[in-house]
Amino acid sequence: MNLSPLQKARYEYSPKLPGMLRNGIAEICVKEGADTQSVADQDKIKALFPNTYGKKEITFEKGQNTSVAKKQVVGVILSGGQAPGGHNVITGLYDALKATNPDNVLYGFKGGPDGLLKNDYVVFDDAFIDAYRNTGGFDIIGSGRTKLETKEQFAIVAENAKQNGLTAIVIIGGDDSNTNAATLAEYMAANNTGIQVIGCPKTIDGDLKNEDIEASFGFDTATKTYSELIGNIERDANSAKKYWHFIKVMGRSASHVALECALETQPNICLVGEEVKEKKMSLSSIANYIADSVEKRAANGDNFGVAIIPEGIVEFVPEFSVLIAEINELLAGSKTDAFNALPSWNDKYEFIKNGLTPASFAVFDLLPVGIQQQLFLERDPHGNVQVSLIESEKLFSALVKDELAKRKAAGTYNGKFSPLHHFFGYEGRCAFPSNFDADYCYSLGYNAFMLIQYGYTGYLSKVSNLSKPAEEWVAGGMPITKMMNMERRNGEDKPVIRKALVELDGKPFKYFEAHRDAWAVETAFTYPGAIQYYGPSEVCDLTTRTLALEQN
Repeated sequence: MNLSPLQKARYEYSPKLPGMLRNGIAEICVKEGADTQSVADQDKIKALFPNTYGKKEITFEKGQNTSVAKKQVVGVILSGGQAPGGHNVITGLYDALKATNPDNVLYGFKGGPDGLLKNDYVVFDDAFIDAYRNTGGFDIIGSGRTKLETKEQFAIVAENAKQNGLTAIVIIGGDDSNTNAATLAEYMAANNTGIQVIGCPKTIDGDLKNEDIEASFGFDTATKTYSELIGNIERDANSAKKYWHFIKVMGRSASHVALECALETQPNICLVGEEVKEKKMSLSSIANYIADSVEKRAANGDNFGVAIIPEGIVEFVPEFSVLIAEINELLAGSKTDAFNALPSWNDKYEFIKNGLTPASFAVFDLLPVGIQQQLFLERDPHGNVQVSLIESEKLFSALVKDELAKRKAAGTYNGKFSPLHHFFGYEGRCAFPSNFDADYCYSLGYNAFMLIQYGYTGYLSKVSNLSKPAEEWVAGGMPITKMMNMERRNGEDKPVIRKALVELDGKPFKYFEAHRDAWAVETAFTYPGAIQYYGPSEVCDLTTRTLALEQN
């Protein structure tokens, strides 16, 4: 592998640990907090997790280590989509493990949960680990999306773990992956395997957060990467002065990424799905909202602008979510084959017209043909519309163009509207982690091993007070069951970690709400530039605007 100058330099970066983890393993003790309960459905969750429910939150402090000394053989997996900093979770875990006892061993299971099922692993050593410090990606062992949720799977994992002499498993993933971690921990405890299970909170979407988990790792780097690109486009727009840029950013179930990028770059428009749902905004009302900005800016001679669109926005539009539900029903089971066998789009169009309710067909008929066809692309594994494949940035620019044509005919608008389209997603998932994510992830991994060393299972590695310098961060753990509730999945009630949506009464959204009307008309663009790794702390150690606003 050819190494870039930056990669060589990043190998030399020493991640900063929370203060209480800097004094050596022998000087870390545990402070136990209150008992916990799930965020909802307490009786049901408790019944499903009798061995791991209701445990105490814990915090690590400086003091005498009272853990039982024994050789630890730990397995680790990366689960789900990539997020910057995953490699540092593993390097932090490895360093803590070796600092405690040089004879401790770390297994990396390849390809995510599949590695645990197939017993496919590597054994890490110093040279292997050193090649991945402070780098982006999940290529150290790869990742996967296989769910660990059946007793048959758990039995295979337990047997493979027993063969390898594992004492613990660390699962690095998002809400679904850590739900699997909680369920696996319960199985291991119920069957007296002696194998602990610890989770680490990962997702660039930012929706794995609550009062305890202040941020999921990768969110900082991904949003800074997108914000750099958006800032570049804003500068281009302000230079050319003739294009409206519609930019879709990742984040299907929540709009945290879009909101953070808006706080960083101050675009003319940023849609927030949670607000769209709360206000029951229709496609036409959203188009009117954007067209108002286009019209007002055109009146000032500014026929250019930038609009940020969350990836999952259409699911928040009530009429569109009903349409998607009807389409899912329309193509349920073998009906998909019958639809795909129709010879032309006209035939398929008639099939759709006859199968939808008049209200949903009216919404469908409003869409550009390209978007109509995207709704009938390949289904997901559950037979549902793959909303992430819908080019919502093109949908809204087309609807705005139609609305502006009406306004031009009415004489209220006489500007020029030339839209360009972008989707920023994969660009941010494997970037070199920012200093914040490099530090945070290393701390999460280091901390995960301390949870193992003190005998905890079914816990999520937790580092808080994140808006402050790393020295003031607080390390500890929380039972994963505290984050869980019951939700309907594929026709069954299942225990899952509740996704955190943008809070419309939260400080980040309130700040955005207070400024967006001015941004919609003025050219108030901010250009964040590239992630800064070296230089003054106030430049290179910044947290996200979201964290800064939430924690003052």
